[in-house]
Amino acid sequence: MGSWLRLLPVLGLLACTGIFLNARNRPERLRPHSPFSSFPLELGEWQGRDMGIPPEFLAVLGPGEFLSRIYQSPQDPYIDYFLAYFPSQRTGDTIHSPKNCLPGAGWAPIESGRMRLERPGGPPINANRYVLEKGDNHLLALYWYQSHGRAVASEYWAKYYLVTDAIRMNRTDGALIRVVTPIAREETVTTAEARAVSFSQKFLPILDQYVPN
Repeated sequence: MGSWLRLLPVLGLLACTGIFLNARNRPERLRPHSPFSSFPLELGEWQGRDMGIPPEFLAVLGPGEFLSRIYQSPQDPYIDYFLAYFPSQRTGDTIHSPKNCLPGAGWAPIESGRMRLERPGGPPINANRYVLEKGDNHLLALYWYQSHGRAVASEYWAKYYLVTDAIRMNRTDGALIRVVTPIAREETVTTAEARAVSFSQKFLPILDQYVPN
């Protein structure tokens, strides 16, 4: 009897693996979403302009849809907004964490943590919050992962949901949302954070149009 009990976890793992492998062989159930080209250039007082993504960066990102845009307002420092949507992550083209990309560009994190963003008309979002420096320059960065109506800060939970959603829904699509703003010399981190939060709350009500639930 004891040997059978010891075999149960192994049998359960084999069963789950079989289900997951079967799901891998089926075409994914992709839901329609609005094209990134229709993402508003104007968000309140913020006016955006598209930024090109170098081919070498696109090669690292892999197949997907990407929006890189600088938004400016008359009185505030700019907002660097990046939205990446991956229709499938089955073949290893998974979302790259800004935690690795930003230091690779020479920015060193000096503060890190999590914060909750109030979402107009919906539940709050847990986001990663970083303060970075390069020489005398400083940035405030917020980012999170979103898929199927769920927003998470943890990349580990994002990967957990990637597997469970592949089994349960036959979907591995997901997105990364990143908002970055410089911390001007005459302002505090709190002021820069408030600017990034206020900007985020302008696009959060429409984000589900571009990242399907």
